[in-house]
Amino acid sequence: MNGLQLTGRDRGHIVTLAEPPCQLHATAAEPFLAMRAAARRAGFDLVPISSFRDFERQRAIWNAKFRGERPALDRKGRPVNMPKLAEGARVEAILCWSALPGASRHHWGSEVDVADGNVIERGYTLRLEADEYRRGGPFGALSAWLSANMRRYGFYRPYASARRGVQPEPWHLSYAPVARGALAAMTTELLASAIRGNGVDGEAEILARLPEIRKRYVQDVDAPPRMRSRYARLSSR
Repeated sequence: MNGLQLTGRDRGHIVTLAEPPCQLHATAAEPFLAMRAAARRAGFDLVPISSFRDFERQRAIWNAKFRGERPALDRKGRPVNMPKLAEGARVEAILCWSALPGASRHHWGSEVDVADGNVIERGYTLRLEADEYRRGGPFGALSAWLSANMRRYGFYRPYASARRGVQPEPWHLSYAPVARGALAAMTTELLASAIRGNGVDGEAEILARLPEIRKRYVQDVDAPPRMRSRYARLSSR
């Protein structure tokens, strides 16, 4: 991927799937469909809640949270009154749960947030919160199946453990053959080029602390485990 693709400003690496409706990196589509088919045989309807997200969409989410027009939560999941915070504090609050525009892994097309469509069809309202994916939660059984099987298809959880940056997201899966190289290419300079002059609220604060943001919220993630499957060995295009 080139710099524009890595930062969500070009979608030449993305393919659109009709069933299930989603957009993925061209290399990630086949492995995801194979994993979805295996999940169905195990009794789950593995549905993508969010897949590729471009820069404009991520900027809209960011700006709405920055302005207090969209709910923002602290590290303990409590609502934050954004208009009462200084700009630097707003930036920190948003980063707990939402990526900086240009820095979202969803720009790569290797990432997909998933749930069990069978549960949703029964009337459950999805929240995308960690307790839903724990044992006994509505998606606990799917989460356990993914833990046991997703490596066969090249997928892993980049936000599996609690770290200094992004909070754990058990619903967030990443296709390692694409994500590994994309993460290595996400330099501070590339991120700055995506932010500077592109309508991101809090730009000055972001640019001033961008090296630390990159270190904590982009680079400090769980590494892909060792995988042995034909899907894990597919090279990115």
